[in-house]
Amino acid sequence: MSNVLKLGIPAGSLQEATAKLFERAGYNIKFSSRSYYPVIDDDEIECLLIRAQEMARYVEQGILDAGITGYDWIQETQADVHEVCELVFSKVSRRPVRWVLAVPEDSPVQSVKDLEGKRIATEAVGLTKAHLAKHGVNATVEFSWGATEVKPPRLADAIVEVTETGSSLRANNLRIVEEILQSTTRLIANQSAWQDEFKRAKLENIALMLQSCLHAEGKVGLMMNVRRADLDAVLGVLPALQTPTISSLSDPEWIDVNTIVDETVVRSIVPALKQAGARGIVEYQITKLID
Repeated sequence: MSNVLKLGIPAGSLQEATAKLFERAGYNIKFSSRSYYPVIDDDEIECLLIRAQEMARYVEQGILDAGITGYDWIQETQADVHEVCELVFSKVSRRPVRWVLAVPEDSPVQSVKDLEGKRIATEAVGLTKAHLAKHGVNATVEFSWGATEVKPPRLADAIVEVTETGSSLRANNLRIVEEILQSTTRLIANQSAWQDEFKRAKLENIALMLQSCLHAEGKVGLMMNVRRADLDAVLGVLPALQTPTISSLSDPEWIDVNTIVDETVVRSIVPALKQAGARGIVEYQITKLID
């Protein structure tokens, strides 16, 4: 079906965050507890729930035309896929997740070199082996089926685990020895699907809308009326994302100024704007921002 895009939605920890992002972009995805085929309000998209760890492999094989997964799992599987765009969002924060080498607090290990002949537990076996090889270290790397943080020191000398805040590692009395990889979410496509005119256009549109929502995060719009005589003073206060839009009003002595700013600065610049001569200041939400 050349006019249907088969899209993989990551099951598990990223599922809810992905659905919310799509909703903000104008796509409504509905999940059923009994089905791996979410319903989306776009007849040209067919969704399938797939674990992020497996996504890149299925996209490479053409079982899916495209999917959303982490850069880490693309590297782990060494899948030959086309990266459409980066989507910096996650289940906790907008910071990249980190794959780190961690050991018990009282472990003598201070660097990867100290793991020669040791045992390491991880879900990212490929990433870990590549990191060890890079440093010329021979160690046993075992796949961990979960609860990796509780394995040292009895079941493993060290672990390679993903973290956003480090809180789980600290809660299990583990310390980070070094970082192996930083990862963000990516929209990827099958190489053949990317050459298909319909699917490529569909993916480019999806990417545009998803990124517009992410670009708008933390931004708000400000509009205000300003006397022409006060314009320079008002513009001197505004930390504009782009050059403010200035429009004439029915009264030739007044103009309208419209701009976009970081939400965190509003509380400090609104009083300064009023002091500089701005009147009728209105703050409004930005849901999408397209450069």
